[in-house]
Amino acid sequence: MMKLTIISGRSGSGKSTALNVLEDAGINCVDNIPVGLLPALVHNALRENQSKSRRMAVSIDARNSPHDLKLFPEILISIDRMQLDSEVIYLDALSPTLVKRFSETRRRHPLTTKDMDLREAIDAEGQLLENISDIADLTVDTTSMKPQELADLIRSRVIERVDSSMSLLFRSFGFKYGVPVDADQVFDIRCLPNPYWEHKLRQKTGQDKEVIAFLSKQSLVNEMYNDMQKYLRDWLPRFEENNRNYMTIAIGCTGGQHRSVYLANRLAQHFSKTSQNVLIRHRELNKP
Repeated sequence: MMKLTIISGRSGSGKSTALNVLEDAGINCVDNIPVGLLPALVHNALRENQSKSRRMAVSIDARNSPHDLKLFPEILISIDRMQLDSEVIYLDALSPTLVKRFSETRRRHPLTTKDMDLREAIDAEGQLLENISDIADLTVDTTSMKPQELADLIRSRVIERVDSSMSLLFRSFGFKYGVPVDADQVFDIRCLPNPYWEHKLRQKTGQDKEVIAFLSKQSLVNEMYNDMQKYLRDWLPRFEENNRNYMTIAIGCTGGQHRSVYLANRLAQHFSKTSQNVLIRHRELNKP
């Protein structure tokens, strides 16, 4: 069966990087296709490759007409009736980050005019793309990502998925730096004993054996882990039955250094026993 990956998102969020990674993997890619031409493109690709299993990727952005962008959900439904598997990947970043990226590269935003400055254009672009972002299978926040990190994520979550089972990403984070905007499930574990207040553990992380030993002995930590594992074990299959291909599970403590890292690793290790599509990322540990 043919697979279609649709890449969208606000300008500066990394669409070109994602599409280049897919193209480097041998996937046939089309940049900035008009939404109205998408069904014809898919139809022709299916007709020419009826006996083959192929992958194709396209990018769609705000340079489309507003009318066509509003029709995107209906067009996607018409495509899904064809013999193919489609998915929508939406990339985004915080508006100040996008402004900074455009300022550094000195590129012109496609929506800027004499009556609309860069920040206004970026905000307007988000509104134009709402019909796509609202139905995305996977939303990726690239605010703190370097291009190589985004490339690695696209390879691991989109290209290298072993089978059609759900791709799980466990992400640790610190609430003091904000909740990840691309999280599907968020667990707050700030009520658990904090290794930060142990002088010998303060400068270590949840990946160090001393912190692991400390947390694994705490009854509250084990109780939280068991409840989280049971919830995910019971409900992830329900989401998968509802055609969910991706799930990002964010686990947050205060600073994102100890408790969240430990539990994210522990949960990822558990679910890796039954699924090959499990990834782990530690947001605060990966900061420069």
